Amino acid sequence: MSYIEILILRNLSRRPAHGYELRKRVEAVTGVVLNNNSLYPALRRFEEAGAVTRTAHEQQGRPAKLVYELTDVGRDLLHSLLADLPPDAAQDDVEFMTRLGQFAFLTEPERLAVLDARDTALAERQERLARLQGRSAGERWSTLVTAELMQRAAQERQWLAGLRATAAQPEPPATGQAPAGAGDSGPGQQP
Repeated sequence: MSYIEILILRNLSRRPAHGYELRKRVEAVTGVVLNNNSLYPALRRFEEAGAVTRTAHEQQGRPAKLVYELTDVGRDLLHSLLADLPPDAAQDDVEFMTRLGQFAFLTEPERLAVLDARDTALAERQERLARLQGRSAGERWSTLVTAELMQRAAQERQWLAGLRATAAQPEPPATGQAPAGAGDSGPGQQP
């Protein structure tokens, strides 16, 4: 499963929604444009797995509105998706940032495991880039791009080291109602 599924489940964890409302909430909070070809098949899979329920709400003179609600199975699935960052997903910036934006839902060991997976992916990226740099010697633009990508990976690894210290700290107690959309950091927002 991908970050799209995480964003759908996370938004349903806040409150039930019909498909169009859910799509607009995800887009408003994250900047990710969900199309119906990704949203409704995911909702169907979640319903088949028992992660969401679908209820028809009758409307006068219009087709019934289908409202989706997260179940306990869905909450468990969301937690599992957040806590798991497989190697291929750890290479993907959006997959990582989507999970990072939801760290409040994870335990310290789970947070550290996600950070470790990303750090490993970045170390592998640096090794690949170092090999590329050796092959691109004398090619001005290739050398510039490779050097920039190496610098970005090194900077992110330094940032991850700082995040490890933060991740080891307990979550502060909630101080009231979070603003609308808070905690839904995803691809289009800073965590």
